[in-house]
Amino acid sequence: MNGGSGGERRRAVVVGAGIAGLTAAVALRQRGWQVEVLERAGTVGPAGSGLSLWPNGLRGLDMIGAGPAVREQALSATEAGMRDPSGRWLARTDVSGVRERYGDLVMIHRTDLFEILRGALGDEPLRLGAAVESVQATSGGVLVRHSRGSSEADVLLGADGINSTVRGLHWPDAAPPAYAGYTAWRSIVRPGTPVCSGGETIGRGERFGIAPLRDGRVYFYGSATLPADAGSPGGELAELRRRFAGWHEPIPDLLAAADPATLLRHDIYELPRLGTYVRGRIALLGDAAHAMTPNLGQGANLAIEDAVTVAALLDRNRDIPSALTEYDRVRRARVEPLQRLSRRMGTALQMSWPPAVVIRDVVVRLTPMRTALRGLAPVLDWRPPS
Repeated sequence: MNGGSGGERRRAVVVGAGIAGLTAAVALRQRGWQVEVLERAGTVGPAGSGLSLWPNGLRGLDMIGAGPAVREQALSATEAGMRDPSGRWLARTDVSGVRERYGDLVMIHRTDLFEILRGALGDEPLRLGAAVESVQATSGGVLVRHSRGSSEADVLLGADGINSTVRGLHWPDAAPPAYAGYTAWRSIVRPGTPVCSGGETIGRGERFGIAPLRDGRVYFYGSATLPADAGSPGGELAELRRRFAGWHEPIPDLLAAADPATLLRHDIYELPRLGTYVRGRIALLGDAAHAMTPNLGQGANLAIEDAVTVAALLDRNRDIPSALTEYDRVRRARVEPLQRLSRRMGTALQMSWPPAVVIRDVVVRLTPMRTALRGLAPVLDWRPPS
């Protein structure tokens, strides 16, 4: 595999140094492309949170050789499932069944994944403090003007998140991100008592998730149905404790260990469907193309899929517009049903009307494990293009 013939190297500009952008840049460089990554921030480093890497995402990372390092730094999933606020299990996830049927499932600190990808890329292709100002099609490529000058390339990959500048410039009619109806808090703590099992607890319009990490710390998140931009007059940690401190262990212990300085809060937004992820020689990846609610735990995994797919198709097809047309076709067919599924799951999991909550919990409790396991196939059965 190589990026050109006769010594010619094809060039790509990647906008955004998140998971999608770094994965795409690594994948293209491994195929002989000359790559430049433009990142508007002056420093690069993700907010501290945990990240579920499912079998589909790990297959993508394996494709660029990052899988072994990720598995080394991640914690293989053990016990998980859904509980009610009293701690009663509604459903247990057959983690060994997932692993046997689909592949590895791990939990990793987002910063660790970022450092693995950053190390694979190297510093040379990364330009920090480069905010994109305009993107112009040329006779044989793309001209990008940014705050540090200009860059020319054969293809531009917009991997700059839900509020993508690239999307704003070339998809002017796209609907803006829409509020999903709930907000989320998240943090990483080191609890007084070790936590060995994870999962999600669902209540009335509220949820709390727990995911142990390899080094003994625990990633947690809480969510609540609230209007957008709703404040917390007593502070975010006080609000979180007010809502969840009476729930089952280890939730009170995790909240007791939380530091208000590192507690993050974000309203949950999703991107309405785009008719295409591609305009000429410009393609959108990850949240820039299809930001979805986090209910499937698939945001980063789908971003990795996008990145390795577009690199493989560009490598396989010398005609860049044709390769991107195929990327658009296969990725929208893959992602759009998962966007809808995640939205429906959020509606069910954030229910607050007591009779509906009772019915939901009964349905979760009575769903056979084998049915739940089979239901994961549309999400986890993805394979990278050869």
